[in-house]
Amino acid sequence: MKVFAFHLMPYGALDMSFAEEYSSVWLKLPNSYFDPKIGHELYNRYLDELELAAELGFDGVCVNEHHQNAYGLMPSPVVMASALAAKTGDAKIAILGNAFGLREHPQTLAEEHAMIDCITGGRLITGMVRGVGCEYFSMGANPAFSLERHTEAHDLVVRAWTEAGPFAFEGKHYHFEYVNTWPRPYQQPHPPIWCPSQGSTETIQWAAHPDRKYTYLQTYSAFASVLRYLNMYRDVAHNMYGYEASSEQIAWCTPAYVAETDQQAIDEARPHIEMMFNTLLPKISQSMFVPPGYMSAASMKQIFAHKATLRGGQTIEDMIERGVIAVGSPDTVRDILTERHRQAGFDHLLLMPQFGTLPADLSEKNICLLATEVVPALKALGESDYIGFEPAAAAAAE
Repeated sequence: MKVFAFHLMPYGALDMSFAEEYSSVWLKLPNSYFDPKIGHELYNRYLDELELAAELGFDGVCVNEHHQNAYGLMPSPVVMASALAAKTGDAKIAILGNAFGLREHPQTLAEEHAMIDCITGGRLITGMVRGVGCEYFSMGANPAFSLERHTEAHDLVVRAWTEAGPFAFEGKHYHFEYVNTWPRPYQQPHPPIWCPSQGSTETIQWAAHPDRKYTYLQTYSAFASVLRYLNMYRDVAHNMYGYEASSEQIAWCTPAYVAETDQQAIDEARPHIEMMFNTLLPKISQSMFVPPGYMSAASMKQIFAHKATLRGGQTIEDMIERGVIAVGSPDTVRDILTERHRQAGFDHLLLMPQFGTLPADLSEKNICLLATEVVPALKALGESDYIGFEPAAAAAAE
């Protein structure tokens, strides 16, 4: 198994009095709440944390894209990936992801990802994400065209990376007379492509298609729900496309916190993980998170059920019990994650060692304990430690 450190880079210095007037940290919270001097400190601290994870043996570091909110301060994960390129040794750098379909000119991202891949000598993992509804409102894009734009931008970028130019590209949403990407990516035919997703059936079917077989990533939710979606991907591969999805196509991301004892870990993590799930994450209206037209009605119903337990009022004990997070002593966290792998067989595990308002000293301590006490055992896990996929059982769970 490959183990990565994933960072949201939240604005952990948020003035909590905002809740007296504003219901969410997304879109409508005035940017006057952001202090650039604090932002300077946080950005550099967060980069240091990812660099530390790479230095201590994590297989890779991960950044992602969000716009106009305090939940994640990376409207351009390319900037962060570039900053990490020269300071992360041989660790992979995963952009999970960039919303290519949000751009009017996806070729720009194709060029930037190719640049990072060349700079790092082939250490880039490209994540192609559709982005939740809030991102479309941030960028003035119509969410009803989300899937169309996503798939068309993908086709444009992959062709730009793999076909000799110049050539013309004529689609429904994108029109280019000249596609002739300089530089070309270092990895051939192109960097690995991962597909982070909330669980849209349409996205799962697209990612699992035999022409793509992209690594499918599920993020923090109750583990029973995560397992259902990971198995849905395997089931689509088996029943719709006639092949067995490998564990290399399966990834999971979860917040993790380790301390000397279970109770100490709970006590140290509590205010910061509860802040993330009860303040930064949940207070987005369903129409903003998954707007009408963004996905099919069936997929929307599934995702609302999938995320229903993450709508605020969470205690750390609840989240541990439901498998949303992994918190405890090194032995406890190691056992939790080993058992999750036994059930789901993911070959890529993304641990989030910083969350919410978790301060620098605890974040560094957590990264060090994870790297020395947990990650080595997880790296040793492989296909033989996975119970295996049974299509009939997966169908019964839907």
